[in-house]
Amino acid sequence: MSAEKAYSVLGLFDTPNALMQAIPKVRAAKAGTVEAYTPYPIHGIDDALGLRRSPLGGMVLVMGVLGALTAFGFEYWISAIDYPIITGGKSPSSWEAFIPIMFEVTVLFATFTAGLGMLLLLNRLPFFGHPVLSSKSIKGITRDRFALAIEAEGEDFDAAAAARILQDAGAVEVEVLPAPDRSPFLTSTYILRTLGGIFVACAVAGFGIYTLTKWFPVLRPMVNMQDQPRLNAQKASTFFKDGRGMQAPVKGTVARGYLPTATGTQDASAALVNPLPRTKEVFAVGRKAYLNRCEVCHGAVGNGVGSLTAAYGAKPANLQSQQFLDYPDGKMYWAIVNGKNAMPSHAADLNESQRWAVIHYVRALQRAQNAKDEDLKVVAP
Repeated sequence: MSAEKAYSVLGLFDTPNALMQAIPKVRAAKAGTVEAYTPYPIHGIDDALGLRRSPLGGMVLVMGVLGALTAFGFEYWISAIDYPIITGGKSPSSWEAFIPIMFEVTVLFATFTAGLGMLLLLNRLPFFGHPVLSSKSIKGITRDRFALAIEAEGEDFDAAAAARILQDAGAVEVEVLPAPDRSPFLTSTYILRTLGGIFVACAVAGFGIYTLTKWFPVLRPMVNMQDQPRLNAQKASTFFKDGRGMQAPVKGTVARGYLPTATGTQDASAALVNPLPRTKEVFAVGRKAYLNRCEVCHGAVGNGVGSLTAAYGAKPANLQSQQFLDYPDGKMYWAIVNGKNAMPSHAADLNESQRWAVIHYVRALQRAQNAKDEDLKVVAP
């Protein structure tokens, strides 16, 4: 296959809302198969793309039932027909004794169907190198960018037209991905080389073990785990220069997942003042960071409703509650950096200005309930 032939065209979007608005426009153009790649699940995107429900569940159900019937048939034939034995006064065809084996075979059939069906039928292995994985955009897609791809359906795929469609739909960047090499790898030469390599490896390993046993008839067992020095944290140790078993943290370092703030506690952070002015530019930065980092848990208006975590039964913090309405900006900044669950992980990807900008945007969301604040003109989608 020619390396110049295009496999798909990838368009990048900054926010999930921009991606969702672009999907119907791109699908309406009918330039190829439309696929989306996002760093986290987006509600409603399956329906927007017109994706059908995965057939894997039905496949597993059918094969699980077939496994149960297969186990029952074998056990019945063995116990009741081929070699009937009366145990404990029960009939040779007593089905209650068959349940454990039926369960095991059901799980066996269902597990192999789920694994092999997903890999070979749905993911189309042995095609291991999806072009998106080697694209320049993959770093952004796995962090905070949202991609929409138009993939070729036939030989007449027009990459230039697909790129124009994505740009007209609002894509900020466009990347053309070349078609991968799908030539078969299970050729006779490949199989012979593989078998030859296995034979040589076995021969070398066997000859090496035979030689070692001739040179060293009695080998001392591996005693690394038995002879290793035991280090008690509260006891003296000659291994370290200071003679102590417990070592202090390296000076100037910070534990992974915990970023330093200007103050050590949340109450002490209440004295911090937001250094950024309330301008349209600052609100725009805060809104972008909130949509990409915070909305997935706290919801579009900060109350957790409609968020991904709420969909799974979790209860994210309601930023509209009186507790957070009364929070000083400094305490909210401390919560972003040192908060619960995924908040510290998201804070690590935001600089100090972006965190303070998020606080300005959250304040605007809180005031937006009144519908009289001038900031609504700035933060409204």
